[in-house]
Amino acid sequence: MANTYSQIYIQVVFAVKGRNNLLQKPWSEKVFKYISGIIKEKGQKPIIVNGVADHVHIFVGIKPSVSLSDLVRDIKNNSSKFINEQGWIREQFAWQTGYGAFSYGHSQIEMVYQYILNQEKHHRKKTFRQEYLDFLEKFNIDYQKAYIFDFLD
Repeated sequence: MANTYSQIYIQVVFAVKGRNNLLQKPWSEKVFKYISGIIKEKGQKPIIVNGVADHVHIFVGIKPSVSLSDLVRDIKNNSSKFINEQGWIREQFAWQTGYGAFSYGHSQIEMVYQYILNQEKHHRKKTFRQEYLDFLEKFNIDYQKAYIFDFLD
């Protein structure tokens, strides 16, 4: 789009189906690189992709010409297919339905980058459930626990 200028930074978070610990090292690094490639192929800017065994964080600069839901759908579909084709796990790999998307300003890029980079260290102290609910509360997002991935009390 000519004469369209934007600065949109989004952190996307989604989990492995059933929150199973299937993203194992060293091949999880290959998955994160693959996801970065999907983002680039779609004409967007991957800032960092990282995660732990049961979920992934993606920090991306997006253009207003792309639908975030379409981008996340393509990331999930293509990365699931990639993981299944590699045969790293015996069962069928899939991501859970849904995702969280949180927006940031330009001045917050380094903070978010460092947060995502240090996921392993961070999750020694906090579960994914705690982290995700904290995001929803920090960003003042109304939610129903019954629909937050597979979180049930």
